[in-house]
Amino acid sequence: MFGWLFKKKTEREKLELEYKRLMVESYELSKVDRTASDAKVAEADKISKMIDELDAKAAEVQ
Repeated sequence: MFGWLFKKKTEREKLELEYKRLMVESYELSKVDRTASDAKVAEADKISKMIDELDAKAAEVQ
């Protein structure tokens, strides 16, 4: 009955949320501190690569 409510997030979903959070933080920092903003973008880029690796592994399995 409550299966949809308590669904666990996949690793990809967790990484996507982290990526989005970092990009929003980067945008907010870009108005004040460009260096910190660039650091957040670099972190987000690492997360994006991790998502791509997960997708590649999933494609290999299928």
